[in-house]
Amino acid sequence: MPRNVNFWTASFSFIGILILSQGNRPYSGLDESFEILDKYTAWGGNFIDTADSYQHGDSEKIIGKWLENKDRNKYVIASKFRRIWDPNNPNCMGASRRHIMWSIDQTLERLGTSYLDIYYLHIWDAGVPLEESLQAMNDLVSNGKVRYIGLSNLKGWQLQKAAELTRQRNWHPIAALQQQYNLLCRSTEWEVAEVCRNEGIALLPWSPLKGGWLSGNIDKDTLKPKKGSRIDWASSGEGRASNSHPDASWFKEDTQRALKVIEKCEEISKAKGKSVPQVAIRWLLEKENVPSVVIGARTVKHLEDNYNSGSGWSLSIDEIKELDDVSSIRAPYPYDYVELENRDRIR
Repeated sequence: MPRNVNFWTASFSFIGILILSQGNRPYSGLDESFEILDKYTAWGGNFIDTADSYQHGDSEKIIGKWLENKDRNKYVIASKFRRIWDPNNPNCMGASRRHIMWSIDQTLERLGTSYLDIYYLHIWDAGVPLEESLQAMNDLVSNGKVRYIGLSNLKGWQLQKAAELTRQRNWHPIAALQQQYNLLCRSTEWEVAEVCRNEGIALLPWSPLKGGWLSGNIDKDTLKPKKGSRIDWASSGEGRASNSHPDASWFKEDTQRALKVIEKCEEISKAKGKSVPQVAIRWLLEKENVPSVVIGARTVKHLEDNYNSGSGWSLSIDEIKELDDVSSIRAPYPYDYVELENRDRIR
């Protein structure tokens, strides 16, 4: 089922799909990627997410090849810029006007399309004035190469500043924020989620399964990932452990809370006749201002399981509260203090 959100006039599906993974992790080949895209769109999916840094442009090329002889207007296609493209060229990175203008042309060529529905700044660039980046992105919307402006991986004040700048300069508004958000990463709620609600910006979570930790592939007895799983790769010497692909050391830091979250997901999944990933993704879709969740399925089996969290069922109010409670983390100062002092002031 498609959704419309705020500034957007395009309709897109509850579940967005990311083709290929970032880093050196093994990924689906051309044939399997095509099969995933064919199944996804046959089921009603139309929101395709990528970035120029995913496998150094190969993700965009695969999507572009798949789009050949298809009706481009049926799909909402998003990409991102900002990562280092050429480590030997300091101008081939960042969010400068020069790099943005170069990046969009390269991305459009790889995708084989004349425009993007959403173009994201992949992550904040402290080396470039925000005004320069936003003006360049605004110009891309004005000249038809981009339909909507998106941002990703920001702090609350950075997102608020971007929203204020677009309003003050009468530029095209920020339509979407893509941010890590899941049952094991709820710090997004402290600021950026509130800015999104107040500014009418769609919040699109990435890594809804915390890099695989909410996929059901953790052995709770040994606290080790199952062999061959995404977490197993991230924990190996070949994996690139990060906030999105945390290795086992991350799990040890907050083991009890993570285990309780996984156990609660298992409990609810059994009661609902669903899988653990479906429960984790559905929890996000029940949140205010979350119109779609970006998944990174590597196989048709994973895609089908994740996609079935999108529609046809929902979590009860009690189930949502149970997941909220078990996954909650105490907010640090000043968030806890401000919330405490304003509990009786909310209208």
